[in-house]
Amino acid sequence: MHYAEELVEIAGELAHEMFAMPHGHGKGLWFLLVGSGLTTFAIGLYVYAKGVRIPLGTLWWQVSGFIYTWYPIWLPLFLLKIFLELWLKYIRLGFLGRVGEVLLEIRIPKIIEKTPKAMELFFMAMYETGSVDYVETYWDGKVRPWFSYEIASFGGDIHFYVWTWAKYRNSFEAQMYAQYPTVEIVESEDYTKKKVYDPPNNFMWGTHFILQKPDPYPIMTYIDYGLDKETEEEYKVDPLSTLLEYLGSMKKGEEVWIQILSQAYKIRGIKEGQMFKDKDWIAEGHAEVNKIMRRDPKTKSSRSQTATGFPIIPTLTEGEKKQVEAIERSLDKRAFLCSIRLCYHAEKEAFHLISSSISGLLGTFRKPFNSNLLNGFKLDANSWTDLQDSTKDFLFLFGLKEKMMKIYITKYATYFIDAFRRRSFFYAPFRNWKSRPFILTCEELATIYHIPGQVVTTPTFERIPSKKVEPPANLPV
Repeated sequence: MHYAEELVEIAGELAHEMFAMPHGHGKGLWFLLVGSGLTTFAIGLYVYAKGVRIPLGTLWWQVSGFIYTWYPIWLPLFLLKIFLELWLKYIRLGFLGRVGEVLLEIRIPKIIEKTPKAMELFFMAMYETGSVDYVETYWDGKVRPWFSYEIASFGGDIHFYVWTWAKYRNSFEAQMYAQYPTVEIVESEDYTKKKVYDPPNNFMWGTHFILQKPDPYPIMTYIDYGLDKETEEEYKVDPLSTLLEYLGSMKKGEEVWIQILSQAYKIRGIKEGQMFKDKDWIAEGHAEVNKIMRRDPKTKSSRSQTATGFPIIPTLTEGEKKQVEAIERSLDKRAFLCSIRLCYHAEKEAFHLISSSISGLLGTFRKPFNSNLLNGFKLDANSWTDLQDSTKDFLFLFGLKEKMMKIYITKYATYFIDAFRRRSFFYAPFRNWKSRPFILTCEELATIYHIPGQVVTTPTFERIPSKKVEPPANLPV
């Protein structure tokens, strides 16, 4: 059963690579392939509507014969793809087992005067793209590093964590202390491994977030809130304050885990073990700007002209101007491939809080960062540990709704917790599981994950008095 699931996963990845519209490369071949399929389907519908009789038996034998005739070409390629996927998964799991991992807790002092700009500089410094050659990719299983930035609430007790490879610990600590010299960084026991999922004695619900609009459109950032300016603390408005306040309101028996997985954006291809290259995020952003301004992408002039041949300058609304400015500001920033997971747990004494806690939590995470003109977060339709409403309705017709929900929700929840514990998303064993990565810039990352200042006054958000420091080296002995 496990191997069958592996093959289905590989087939899904292959289908996505073959049929999902590429970004900035190979569009001509993609349109030819998909256009041929749609044309064939349309002709079939037309023939059926006209009542034309088709000798299906003869047609079937002809199609089968064509497939059989050309199997020396397509079958080796298909088997090679499956072999490479399984081989890369095997050697990459071995590589990840060798690099080691560490979970660090950031203990925050009472006085933080830095703005989220400091966190943006930290993310810029932690932009690790990595480099490989063919031997490292296809023999050693080397992959590019990624980081997990996490916020967890245990019955209202809030903690900030960062998960990383062991080799990047010193680099992380150096860059964090460079921007926030008064914080304290300590190695922590992995809180996710302490939790035992044991339905129906406890409850778990998880989901992924994705972007509402294309990647080049940024979310509301700390700059939109004026936090890029040095102002008095009482006049600051921190978008994290509502989320932290809500996390602080969790009751005994409730836990919330928020995980922001981040990997430096880089256009990858065959050398990195991919059949097709990644999308060109910058080119996509310029295309969006040209679309909004209604101009030719090559000449940068208007597509529309007057009767005498002069370009008509489009009149942009204030909203369109804001979109163009925000997109162009984002294109000048370091970009990261990201995935955001949220996991809610409840013990029996907190079962009556489940509905209100989940709905409130989802709202407080999304609302501070969502914008009608720009971008925002939404739930991935297929990513939560539950069945879709349409699936539930279908199962209800056959009296199987409750039985199948118990089976599949438990299965999804178990997988979700395992993926969370492994911090696995960009590579096996949970590569692109239930979601797809999206792009956030260092400015956007600094908005949703930064060291909060005194403006956040959540009572259960414990702060340390001051950072522990070493004694001066010149003290008399």
